[in-house]
Amino acid sequence: MHQGDRSHEEKGRILLITSVFPRWAGDSIPAFVLHFAQRLKRIGWDVDVLAPHAPEAATSEWLDGVRVDRFRYLWPASQETVCYGEGPRVKLRSNRTELAKLPALLAAEWLAAARRAHRGYDLVSSHWILPQGLIAGLLPGGVPNVVTVHGGDVFGLRGRPLTAAKRFALRRAAAVTCNSSVTERAVHEIAPNARTTRIPMGVDPSDTPDPEHVAALRGRYRAGDGPLLAFVGRVADEKGITDFVVAVARLAQRLPDVRALIVGDGPDRAAAEQLALDLGIADHTYFVGWVEPARVPSYLAAADVFVAPSRRGADGWIEGQGLSIIEAMMAGVPVVATACGGIVETIDDGDTGLLVPERAPELIAAAVDRLVEDDLLRTSIVEKAQRSARDRFSSNATTHAFDELFRDVIARRPSSRSRVSAARRA
Repeated sequence: MHQGDRSHEEKGRILLITSVFPRWAGDSIPAFVLHFAQRLKRIGWDVDVLAPHAPEAATSEWLDGVRVDRFRYLWPASQETVCYGEGPRVKLRSNRTELAKLPALLAAEWLAAARRAHRGYDLVSSHWILPQGLIAGLLPGGVPNVVTVHGGDVFGLRGRPLTAAKRFALRRAAAVTCNSSVTERAVHEIAPNARTTRIPMGVDPSDTPDPEHVAALRGRYRAGDGPLLAFVGRVADEKGITDFVVAVARLAQRLPDVRALIVGDGPDRAAAEQLALDLGIADHTYFVGWVEPARVPSYLAAADVFVAPSRRGADGWIEGQGLSIIEAMMAGVPVVATACGGIVETIDDGDTGLLVPERAPELIAAAVDRLVEDDLLRTSIVEKAQRSARDRFSSNATTHAFDELFRDVIARRPSSRSRVSAARRA
């Protein structure tokens, strides 16, 4: 029987726990974990998602074909603000009020997961080491846990107590997936004997630009001979937003028609807008804010160059992989990115994109200039980048890798399978 035709009974049931998940349809919260769950369901896994509750979100619903439960951790609901918006890592670092809510969040998440641990699940898929990996490691019932490390969870959240908690979670996991070798090395620095497998998060190759929308965007934002640059992601210091604005200012001195699209929102948007004003390029930069995920490929394809200027954050965060870079590669847009974290594995410098050092806006500008001036280089990079993205980072390939890993983990726990079968018969 073909792998994709196996029944839910054959593949098994997964409890997926996460702290980042859309609160409702069309939410601005990144949906890559939702898409991950959808892809698993399409190949025959039965997936239930457990995520924190948030104001105005349903406590239980089917969201785009995925069953979701959101656990309450504070009352009234207006106090449940730790996990969304800027994200828990940023909020806990900068806001003591949010930090005080953390014990309630952790206790409620453990209780919610523990109540579900005896419902016949074959496997727990926990996204991020803390808190989900830790919570899954403390669950009763012996259900194997696969921790998926996204980057920020291993590079940020430092200090002895947090490192000890991460080490415990990684050691307790039946398997740990890492999105790049950089992430994998960081995991092994914490827990040398962690059972790691390198699987990047994939991008769906069917998410293609709308030609009419692309033409409309270029007509609206591109000026004269261009070029039109694009930044897509969280508008934050570690994403290099100020370096991007400074690079645009440098380019404008030689290319007065240069324009820049900043797609996304974040804590440093106001500061970036003020910087553009101070540098005299407010009329060259368009802060369009959050856009629906389905429209992002069109914004990417409308650009002449995509820029990903990520840099190491104040808390040690570095880019684990960079999904927006892969999306740009698939959309046929040449990429200029910094050699930060896992980006060096996504981009082969000079072949599938151009890499520059972190915190060097003048080199970002020079790399953009090079792509604008060299048609042969730009064409070659686009062709090779599209091929690399589809071969290495398509959602089909990465979902297959997770599928193989999950089935292997379950097969290595026969006692757990026996308990699951007994629970189902009951």
